[in-house]
Amino acid sequence: MENCYKHALLRHFTCLFVLAQLLTWVSTKEFLVFGPSEPIVAAPGGEAILPCSLFPVMSVENMEELRWFRSRFSEAVFVYRDQEEKKEEQLAEYSGRTWLVKDQFHQGKAAVRIRNVQVSDSGIYVCFFKRGLFYEEAILELRVAVMGSVPEVHIKGPEDGGVCVVCMTSGWHPKPQVQWRDSRGERLPASSENHIEDDEGLFSMKTTLVVRDSSLGNVTCSTFNPILGQEKAMAMFIPEPFFPQASPWMPAFAVSVTMMGLLVLGSCCLFRREHSSKLQLRQEWENLRREQEPFQKKKEAALKTTILRRICSFTAWRKAQLYAGSVTLDPDSAHANLAISQDRMSVTKKDTDMHLDGPFSVLGTEGISSGRHYWEVKIKNGYSSKWTLGVWREDVEKQGWYSECPKRGFWTVGRTSSGYWAYIDSGRASLSLRQVPQSVGVFVDYSEGDISFYNMSDMSHIFSFHEASFSGTLFPYFRLESGDVSMILSSEEFPVPISILPSLKESLCSQREGLTLGSRVVDSLPEEESQFLPLPSDTLPP
Repeated sequence: MENCYKHALLRHFTCLFVLAQLLTWVSTKEFLVFGPSEPIVAAPGGEAILPCSLFPVMSVENMEELRWFRSRFSEAVFVYRDQEEKKEEQLAEYSGRTWLVKDQFHQGKAAVRIRNVQVSDSGIYVCFFKRGLFYEEAILELRVAVMGSVPEVHIKGPEDGGVCVVCMTSGWHPKPQVQWRDSRGERLPASSENHIEDDEGLFSMKTTLVVRDSSLGNVTCSTFNPILGQEKAMAMFIPEPFFPQASPWMPAFAVSVTMMGLLVLGSCCLFRREHSSKLQLRQEWENLRREQEPFQKKKEAALKTTILRRICSFTAWRKAQLYAGSVTLDPDSAHANLAISQDRMSVTKKDTDMHLDGPFSVLGTEGISSGRHYWEVKIKNGYSSKWTLGVWREDVEKQGWYSECPKRGFWTVGRTSSGYWAYIDSGRASLSLRQVPQSVGVFVDYSEGDISFYNMSDMSHIFSFHEASFSGTLFPYFRLESGDVSMILSSEEFPVPISILPSLKESLCSQREGLTLGSRVVDSLPEEESQFLPLPSDTLPP
């Protein structure tokens, strides 16, 4: 009887556990965030509403965080977390000018209202909705536009064989399009156009037109706002007496011809003298070029060397892709604060605010004991977090403390708050990267003892460990130390025609002399946390 009671109780707890898992899945199911398909237009000093909505429709009140920001996540316009506004994260220029519209929360809609709109508010915005570990974003565009004054048109006076007409207007945003048209509506080319932008971002325009046709009659100056699609125009009638009359005196023409002849004769003399000066100057330039030629050759040789090293790095990476294979994560080796996806291709920290002892690490399932292998790891939010990736030898000691260096069974690179590093036996090698790595390629040549890392963002070489002595099975190694960082293993294959590539060993050896470029070996810095980490018995598998 007692055994039956225990079995019934066990089934009861099992059902409760399954129900809790289902509720967790339902609460974290995915959704989409949408914003307006057309730009939002507002006038300076007015109000602008930045709305976003969820699909499928669900209540916004259950969201963990609502955030509207500019081009960067930290440039917050409005933050609503845990059902209250977070003013400390808001940009100073939006303080006191924004509030959240909540009356349609139950319909899956939320909006931020901006009052006293300024010209600087114009641009791209992003609304960010987060619930649990899942989040989505939508992009909105706010355009600030205002119609300026009606153009003022007046006649300046005779100029360049015609009559100069001036058009002025002010108080426009964005910069308006100014056009001159005749009485038939045909465009007339402006003689000049100038614009001035004041401290408030409003434009003032001034344009001139020289009219030489006395029969033209009216000319119209129009100013067009491209965002609002509206224009303001003003017409001006030019009386015929304002145009300069042709001179009836023929003697003046004869005098002009005589003067032109004298000018041509003088020009010929000046041309001969100038030609002689040019020949002398050309000879001096040729002598200077011969003197500078050795320096130019050295500069070209240095440039060729740089280009050759980049080509070698790219070629080595392409060859490494020949050995691309599938790598999956081992959930049994993952730290308790790490979440492994169902397909075992990505890892994310469950709680970015937790401060626990021990590394938040996980290993790959596939062991490496021979041959050549290549895989790629996409790093999300890696530019602002601390992380490490590489390979780990299975016979690493599990007692006491360890350092992520080759003599202790680790071949890794990573990022700390002070930059990017390769962890070597004598300390750390600082890495100078041209571009932030959003995806890293890892290549292992077990027989040659080579482990290389590549920045897939700009196809450049990061660092290589050479002539390493492997005595056991290696496993892919991933560690998420701090920040909202996650790693995703790429499942793509990279086919490359083998017939056009030389041997991988020759390419890797050919670039060894340049592997230390952009890196320097330094000791651990006092203001940085050490790469020595505690190794509890439940962190890594045996």
